[in-house]
Formats: sequence, structure tokens, C-alpha cells
Amino acid sequence: MNEAPEPTMRIRFDVAYDGTDFSGWAVQPNRRTVQGELESALARVLRLPEVSLTCAGRTDAGVHARGQVAQADVPVGTWEREGERVLRRLAGVLPPDVRVAAARPAPPGFDARFSPLFRRYLYRVGDAPHGVDPLLRRDVLWHKNRLDVDRMNAAAARLRGEHDFAAFCKRREGATTIRELLRLEWTRVDEHLVHGTIQADAFCHNMVRALVGSLLAVGDGRRDIGWPAEVLGAGVRDPAVHVVGPQGLSLEEVRYPADEELAARAVATRRVRELPCPGHTG
Repeated sequence: MNEAPEPTMRIRFDVAYDGTDFSGWAVQPNRRTVQGELESALARVLRLPEVSLTCAGRTDAGVHARGQVAQADVPVGTWEREGERVLRRLAGVLPPDVRVAAARPAPPGFDARFSPLFRRYLYRVGDAPHGVDPLLRRDVLWHKNRLDVDRMNAAAARLRGEHDFAAFCKRREGATTIRELLRLEWTRVDEHLVHGTIQADAFCHNMVRALVGSLLAVGDGRRDIGWPAEVLGAGVRDPAVHVVGPQGLSLEEVRYPADEELAARAVATRRVRELPCPGHTG
């Protein structure tokens, strides 16, 4: 008679990484990925044949994270034996460009991918004529022309809200490109450095880097303030929108609702979103 499988518990992991030398988050054959490094390390320290992780948002090659969140379902007995030592053991086996800052049992209804209220990214862009400080080259994107953040913010204001961002996304079969852009704003933090904060309920592939590319074109005067909104309204990828490099981009925060709202949030997120037809009031 076969034994019943051991019950599992969901563990939340808070993760940070320097994405420079990774081919993104997701496991890929013959490539170094964040997910691959973490799953291998967790299997080793938990003494399991394998560990499968799901993250809040897959990052592209070269993109960093300070606030990534992932989950794994682990046998209860394993966590009871090994859980208290996991962080110290992971620090000893993980490479220096990825760290697990916290590991704890998740509350009921928690889903790293579908429960978030929003994800917040930060783009660091340097516009010094001589380029980026060599010590910051992994974290700051160089833009060769001076940027006007007032123009960029004026353009960004027209993009906020719930829209179909197909014009700024790489389409994936069966995936919606409707997103709610909650925050998109630029600040000059010193003479040669600007920060862009991009926050949405979720992002589709290449969306952040394409949005930033369009706003940089406004910021240096190559495009009018209304151009990004015109591209958005057209609803198709515009070859004039440059998808900028990943090195200035970091996933800073994933925000979840109160514990009692986690399951309902996951259900709501899974729904297929559609925008109302023009003039529709229902």
C-alpha cells in the first residue's frame, strides 16, 4: 500500500540580486538564471531532491531586484527540521550576486504571483556627457543627452491608469496586455542622475523598458510630450519606441494586501481583463 504524500507548507522568500550576470529570473537550458541558482541552493540546504519556485514577477536578463518575492511548497517535516537554519545555510552556498533576506511560512491564501497589489520598479538613468561613474555602471543606464524631467513627467501623466499597453509590450500567446499603471514619475536626484519610479498592478514583457525608452525620447527633446500617449492609443508596437538597456532597472517592492485578503486578491488577479468599449457604461 502506497504511503500518503507528506503534507506541505508554503514558504515565502524575499530575494535580492544583481542581475548583470544572469539570463533573467526564469530557468533556461544551459543558461545561468536566478531561479536556477536559488532552486539548486534550496534543494541542497533543505536536503530535498528538488525545490520549485514561483516568483512575483519574472525579470529579464540584466535586471536587478531588491524586493523580489518567491514561494515554494516544502514538506512540513522538512521545514520544521531545517527552517531556522535556512538563511545562514543559503548565505554559505549561494553566489554573492543573489541573496535571500527572509524565509518564513506564508499566510493562508498567499500566492507570490497572483496576490500582489502592485510591483514597483526603479530606473536609474545618468545623463552626464562623460558617461556613468565606472563604479555604478551595473546600476545606472547612460543616456548621452541631457534630460528634462518636467517634460518626462508631463508625458508620463498621460499614460497612467488602466489601458491596453500592447504598444509597449512584447505579446505572449494567450496573455492580456491590459494593465493598471499606478505611478510613473521622474525625479532628478543630482546633477547627472534621474530616477524613474514605475508602479503597476502587473507588467507585461518589456513594458517597463519600452515605457522608459519613450519617455527618454521626450526628455531629450526628440519627441513631443504627447507622443507616448499617441503610441499607447494606437495599440500596436511602434518600431520608434526604443526598449532601453536593463542595467538601470531594479524591482524594488512587491506589495501584498492584508493576510485575510490574499486569497480574494489572487482570484481577482486571475480574471481575464478587458477594457470597456468606447461609450460603454455598464
